[in-house]
Amino acid sequence: MDVSARQTLPATQEGPLAARKRTGDPAFRVLASATGIGVLVIMGAIIAVMARGGWRAFATFGPGFLISDVWNPVTQHFGAAAPVFGTIVSTVLALLLAVPLAFGTAFWLTALAPPAAASAIGMAVQLLAAVPSIIFGMWGFFVVVPLVAHYVQPTARHLFGHVPGISALVAGAPFGTGLLTAAFILAVMITPSITAVMRDVFVSMPTVLRESGFGLGATRWEVMRNVVLPWSRQGMVGAVVLGMGRAMGETMAVTFVIGDSNHIGWSLFAPANTIASLIALEFPESPAGSLKLASLLALGAILMAISFITLWFSRWLLARGDKAGRSA
Repeated sequence: MDVSARQTLPATQEGPLAARKRTGDPAFRVLASATGIGVLVIMGAIIAVMARGGWRAFATFGPGFLISDVWNPVTQHFGAAAPVFGTIVSTVLALLLAVPLAFGTAFWLTALAPPAAASAIGMAVQLLAAVPSIIFGMWGFFVVVPLVAHYVQPTARHLFGHVPGISALVAGAPFGTGLLTAAFILAVMITPSITAVMRDVFVSMPTVLRESGFGLGATRWEVMRNVVLPWSRQGMVGAVVLGMGRAMGETMAVTFVIGDSNHIGWSLFAPANTIASLIALEFPESPAGSLKLASLLALGAILMAISFITLWFSRWLLARGDKAGRSA
């Protein structure tokens, strides 16, 4: 069939594939748009429920709800300062413990370890990330808490108990439960997740970039500092934010080892509480429509606000770093 004959074919005969494309693309576009909008709708619904439910607490206590550390269901006086303090401190301590370990493990797996060992240990890290949080809590209660009570805190008090400034960090009775124990359990929980993400980021890095650094005579440390870190910055920040989100929202593992005390203390070994742990403990005993339930919902709204602020701050740091890099 010549060209002129093909041009005279009816549209139904010459373009069935084009017709399927015309019907498939709009459907795919509608489906993709619906999923994107659905995420926003769900997020807005969660925020609306938390804000509406907690509005009574904010209206009753005013700004004092954010700075009061009193949580007394008998007198119906509630404050958010103690659980907010425990959430922030335990999360920061967990990140200080987990991020260096996760980065070192990920870099070792991708740049230093033999292939067989990297494959086996990488699989173990991924399996550790899938362990339920309550298992970490039970392990912490039966193993870590006795170790902290019998060895860690007495040793810390013996070494630093008379040092000005540091003595307040190791003060208190050796119960074993407290902020440091909770932070350690959180660090153990989030390290595999952060490691897995960082490892994937390092693996996806073009090999030519790393090999170019070695070809110019750079050492492993110089390649890691000047090549790997700048290229992987966004992925690493995403991994840290992912771990931070899990640490801030963790419930059962923290409940086992933090001590459940609504007080603000500077000792790392003092019993404390977090927002997620307090909500899990007090929610079943909160009648519908009560001021206590409203206070718990207000705590949930505060936790979401803290998460959004930290996410915005991390993105601001990334944008600032990219701007500084382009200007340099």
